[in-house]
Amino acid sequence: MNPEIKQSLKQAGLTENESSIYQALLEMGSRPAGTISRRTGLHRRVIYDALDRLIKKGLVGYIVENNRKIFHASNPNRLVEIVEEQKQTINNSLNDMMLLFSQTKEKQREDTMVFKGKAGLKSVFEDQIEQGKEIFIIGGSEVAYDLMEFYFNWFDKRRKSKKMPIKIIFNTPLTKRLPKIPLAEIKYLPEKYSSPLAINIYGDRVAIIFWNKEKPLAILIKQKEIAEGYKKHFELMWNASRKG
Repeated sequence: MNPEIKQSLKQAGLTENESSIYQALLEMGSRPAGTISRRTGLHRRVIYDALDRLIKKGLVGYIVENNRKIFHASNPNRLVEIVEEQKQTINNSLNDMMLLFSQTKEKQREDTMVFKGKAGLKSVFEDQIEQGKEIFIIGGSEVAYDLMEFYFNWFDKRRKSKKMPIKIIFNTPLTKRLPKIPLAEIKYLPEKYSSPLAINIYGDRVAIIFWNKEKPLAILIKQKEIAEGYKKHFELMWNASRKG
């Protein structure tokens, strides 16, 4: 199965099982549940539960032949409609949510925040795009690309469009060739200094990221003096690092 298609399906809101089943039907055409089960490796009970949800979403239909159901994928344009419906649902409540947010914002402690999981880490990188500043990274890791490769493709496209340069000091050694990173200058740390921690510095903010495949974590600090201190630390390490 094409991993990019599956990732797109999951980003559109489908579960892991729903994504596997819908993609299988796209690839195979009309098939009974047993064939879908063999193609995906999912138990038949799981197949039927997921198919029921896909039918309700309008992504799968079926016909009955010889007293058994033959399932087929609906036009993928339905995915766009689903995303638009989700956006409309959010927009309908957005004003009320913004009112609640503004009422409680002054009570929130926003100078230090903790984010967990891939979704949480995406929030940190979305903040970098929103700030629009040059980014300095100490301890870039290929684990980051293992976890969020498709997201980083999208992240880099938007960063490039906003003309946001980036300097990265990578952990070494790298075991695989990473994709070309636009608007980037890259250097490498000596292997003895490598660490699962990365530090992203941008504007008046510092994000300390623990690139763990099971439980990634980020601590975002919003304080100008701290960011300036880390920037000086970056410059020191940059001068001491080597080019690839």
